[in-house]
Amino acid sequence: MKQLIIAALFAFFIAGCSSTPDTSGQDGAPVETRGGGVSTVTAGGVDGSRLPAILTDPKSILSKRSVYFDYDKYEVRDEYKDLVTAHAKFLADNRQFKMLIQGNTDDRGSREYNLALGQKRADAIKKMLTLLGAREEQVESVSLGEEKPKNEGQNEAAWAENRRGDMLYNGEF
Repeated sequence: MKQLIIAALFAFFIAGCSSTPDTSGQDGAPVETRGGGVSTVTAGGVDGSRLPAILTDPKSILSKRSVYFDYDKYEVRDEYKDLVTAHAKFLADNRQFKMLIQGNTDDRGSREYNLALGQKRADAIKKMLTLLGAREEQVESVSLGEEKPKNEGQNEAAWAENRRGDMLYNGEF
C-alpha cells in the first residue's frame, strides 16, 4: 500500500511539473535579428538595423575605427588621440551605445605574448575613452592577439596594419 501511495504521489508530482505555455494573444518573445550586424539611432534609441550616419559617413572622424600601434608598444600614438577623443565624446553623448575594443598584434612573438600585448592595446584605448567621458560599462576590451590579421603579408607594411585596436559599436559585434 505504501508503494502505491508513493507511486501515485510521484505521478502526480510529474504531471504537475509539466505545463503548456499560454500563447494566446502572443507570438512569443521578440527576437533580435542580426542580419546586417549594425544598429541605428531612432527617436527611441537603437533599432538594430544600421548605425547612425555620423558613425558611417566617410567624411566623419567617427567612421574611422582603428588605432595603430608601434612595434611592441601599447601607448596610443599622438596621431590617434583626436580619433579616440571623438569616440569618447560620442559615447558620452549617446549612453545607449556600447563599444567593444579588439586589441590585435602582428604574428611575431609567441601566442601568449601576443594575447597579452593585444589586451594591453585594447585596455589603453578603453582607459583613454573612459578618462574622456565614456562610462566604464559602455566599453569592453578584449584581445584577439594575432588571430585576426588585417593583412596576411610577411613584411613591415603588413605587420604595421595588424598592430591595432579596432573599435566596434553595439550591433557590429
